[in-house]
Amino acid sequence: MFNHEVLDFEVEKFPLRFFDGDDSNIGYVPSDIGVGIRRKDTKQPLGIVSDQYEVVQYMDIVNGVEEAIGRSGMDLTDAKFITNVYDKGAKIELTAKFPAHETSVGSVKDTVIPEFKFRTSQNRTWANNGMMGLWRSMCYNTLVNGDKLAYIYGRHTKNFNVNGFATKIQNAGEFIAGNGMNEMRQWYDTKVSRDQAVNLFTKTLAKRTDNVTKKEVGNKVMLSNLMKIFDEENRHINGRGNYEGYSKQAEGTMWTAYNAATWWSSHADSKRSSSPHNVRPMREDKVRKMLGSDTCKDLLVA
Repeated sequence: MFNHEVLDFEVEKFPLRFFDGDDSNIGYVPSDIGVGIRRKDTKQPLGIVSDQYEVVQYMDIVNGVEEAIGRSGMDLTDAKFITNVYDKGAKIELTAKFPAHETSVGSVKDTVIPEFKFRTSQNRTWANNGMMGLWRSMCYNTLVNGDKLAYIYGRHTKNFNVNGFATKIQNAGEFIAGNGMNEMRQWYDTKVSRDQAVNLFTKTLAKRTDNVTKKEVGNKVMLSNLMKIFDEENRHINGRGNYEGYSKQAEGTMWTAYNAATWWSSHADSKRSSSPHNVRPMREDKVRKMLGSDTCKDLLVA
């Protein structure tokens, strides 16, 4: 899909050196001050980052996105994939358009072509910033004129997960393709209040049995995490994105609740689990059960 030839290189961190007076007196900058980042193939320096900076290889992102698009069921006839690399590999920008799914949006019923946009950098000049949806125009400040179906926004070192991002892209692709997923269009328009979202997650994903009362209650830590994701989905999908303060949206949709659930299921923290290979399947099964629950069905009927 995308041009792997220009992206197929890895990036690594390396210690910074300094020279005191002459080239024979060489020292190293302490890593807590900063480290360099460079291409492995050409040794081309790309920038200076903190030692805590997490390197995410471009091809890991591209492979995840391409697999998600392939699994989504979208018709890729005449699809256009554009790959741009800037500053010798420091920054990349990816664009994909899917003309086979051209559709009408908005009250004026103008036609738009579904589109995927993503850009990132290894030198921190661009954050991880991606969107997929049906829009007339968009800007990388996270606003679109049309419908945004999926987004990612954040620094490399702050909660970026390739699997989670790819899952969002696959959800958006399934929405566009409509292959057995036509209910997604209903989810996009079904309003869900924060209280309703709390109730949904409490009775499904965050449900646990209290050891004292033997009653089913919500797992507070898990529920807090799910609601934080739900609020961010509402901010970027329904609200003004990066222009809007956190948790300003008092209402979301079944689509944002679904995206919050699938982000949670695909964003399992393998470092905290003794069996990380089991975490994601178990969470995905919980999401499937949530979608089939009476609580979820009642929200859609209402």
